[in-house]
Amino acid sequence: MTLKYAAALAMMMIAFSSCNKAQNTNTDTKTTEHSTTKKTGEETFIGLDGETLTPLQLSANEWENKLTSNEYHVLRQAGTERAFTGDLWDNKKEGVYTCAGCGLPLFSSSTKFKSGTGWPSFYEPIREGHIVEKADNSHGMTRVEVLCGRCGGHQGHVFNDGPRPTGLRYCINSVSMDFEEGASFDEEKP
Repeated sequence: MTLKYAAALAMMMIAFSSCNKAQNTNTDTKTTEHSTTKKTGEETFIGLDGETLTPLQLSANEWENKLTSNEYHVLRQAGTERAFTGDLWDNKKEGVYTCAGCGLPLFSSSTKFKSGTGWPSFYEPIREGHIVEKADNSHGMTRVEVLCGRCGGHQGHVFNDGPRPTGLRYCINSVSMDFEEGASFDEEKP
């Protein structure tokens, strides 16, 4: 193994371990029922303005044309941005965080908290079904991957070391989201 490769591997493991703090072997993370039963193309979602949204499926080439290279790397290739580099990790404004791939509302600023990890962290999604959870055993760790429920874009991971009331920490990449300042989401709509 070359020194350059070993250094790169070490840096990658440090980044993953900081987002994975307190989760290394704990597999008690809440996995919701929709994560295993959701079938693409059969569900609809409610957008910020109440419009009905249907699942978005594009080819790899279409995604490459739609997204920036960083967005494509994270959303379509399950990449991770470096800690403390994203434009939303320290955002304190009120509004709604949406998927950068398809615009689906994912998190409200009211559930965002400072985790110290360098990535935006939330204790709960904006609505069940807007986030899909999937087992992730990559990089020698057992984690729960978080995906957009509409386009399947990789958002980050969820851990069970978050604050009350859920005890969950959705550790999300800034590049996988857009922020709509001042927007709100009516959770009473179907």
